[in-house]
Amino acid sequence: MTLEGKIIDFLGDSITEGVGVADRENNRYDNVLKKTCNLKATYNYGIGGTRFAHQSVPSEKPRHDLCFCGRVYDLNKDADIIVVYGGVNDYIHGDAPIGKWGDATPATFYGAVRFLMNFLKTEYSDKTIVFMSPARLSYNGITWDKPSNRPTKKSDAMPLLGYIEIIKKTAELYGIPVLDLHEKLGIDPMKDEDKIKYTSDGLHFNDAGQHVIAQRLREFLQAL
Repeated sequence: MTLEGKIIDFLGDSITEGVGVADRENNRYDNVLKKTCNLKATYNYGIGGTRFAHQSVPSEKPRHDLCFCGRVYDLNKDADIIVVYGGVNDYIHGDAPIGKWGDATPATFYGAVRFLMNFLKTEYSDKTIVFMSPARLSYNGITWDKPSNRPTKKSDAMPLLGYIEIIKKTAELYGIPVLDLHEKLGIDPMKDEDKIKYTSDGLHFNDAGQHVIAQRLREFLQAL
């Protein structure tokens, strides 16, 4: 795919918003793509703390409850490409249960992923839709290889890979390409060297880490 002159919507959480980035204008991944690929425009819909699924018990920070399934209606309809990058907050602190295959409402993680993908494939049928999976993390005692220990989590909480597999399995149903950042990003904050070099806190990427995301996404989109 040729990216020059394209318009891209980015629906995401704090990483897309640019938490941890010193110079968002020049180093946040969507802005890097805009400059390096000569995009016509980018629209950033990143809100920190947000999840795919609905929260059954309101969070201490109401902004965190502005879930992807509610905000997907706000995307710019002139976009040629829609990039959805999320799921890590569902893993860390979302209280929605995992649910089961076939769920179609945002009340469960399975259902929220299906709702998002079905909505986008229906409303943007002539657009390119891409999901990026959560990347690896080591954040405030939470590591990607174990279920989150936050008290909001349900008993069916899984390690991060479980959430990623749900995203990838549902994407296969809808024919949506997924950039698996867990495998393809090449950054693992469980390694001290990577954590210091590419992140601000083991979850949010710093300027250098955002450039790596931009590079991986650019290569992925150009290969479509």
